[in-house]
Amino acid sequence: MLTFTTPKKSTSKLTLQLLIASVFTIGLAACNDNNKVAEEVVVVAPVTPAMEYSYSITLTNLTYAQPLSPVAVALHGDTKMWQVGQSASVALEKLAEGGDNADFIALTSNMATISSEGPVPPGASVTLDINTTEPMATYLTVATMLVNTNDAFSGLTGVDISTLVLNQEKSWRLNVYDSGTELNNEAVGTIPGPVDGGVGYDSTRDDIDLVGYHSGVVSKDDGLSSSVLTQAHRFDNPAVKLTITRTK
Repeated sequence: MLTFTTPKKSTSKLTLQLLIASVFTIGLAACNDNNKVAEEVVVVAPVTPAMEYSYSITLTNLTYAQPLSPVAVALHGDTKMWQVGQSASVALEKLAEGGDNADFIALTSNMATISSEGPVPPGASVTLDINTTEPMATYLTVATMLVNTNDAFSGLTGVDISTLVLNQEKSWRLNVYDSGTELNNEAVGTIPGPVDGGVGYDSTRDDIDLVGYHSGVVSKDDGLSSSVLTQAHRFDNPAVKLTITRTK
């Protein structure tokens, strides 16, 4: 009786085939993992751009012969740059005595600022555009000096503008303040405006050192013989008109 036997593959050859198959499988798995990593890197969440708030500020000089110093405009948080009955800051003193708004603009509480390039003559207007992406900059301060005085200034501070909608306009007619830092003697050499060209800021405070409402110019025409001012330099309240429009 004849017996037939099926030939077997050699063990070494079979082992090699299994090894190749395993490597191929691992390679495919590795490729799939790499693809997943690549997909995770490519998918990036979109960045939402910060919202921009823009405003147009127009200031009009309503006086007859009082040029206004370069106008300072600031956007900031809920704070006030001055209050009646309280001492003026050095930054406000420099603005009110000499028309220099550099320190006022540089106050750390400000989040956005701008200044007009020069004085605003009587009867003239200036418009400034200011913008910010800071959502907390929702309060407005504007300040300027009446330069034919010792330390008179006008403006408003800490006004909430957060409710203004696009293209909405709001206006104020502003009175004049006295910084209380320099005696209102109207004397030669103490008025920085064109009528005298005198000294501006002086660190010595020789008045009551409290911000208040200005009592007005006396002038040499009305009995103050030492004054360099005339009736033309007197001013009525309001002395300034201010308008803000939200443009963006």
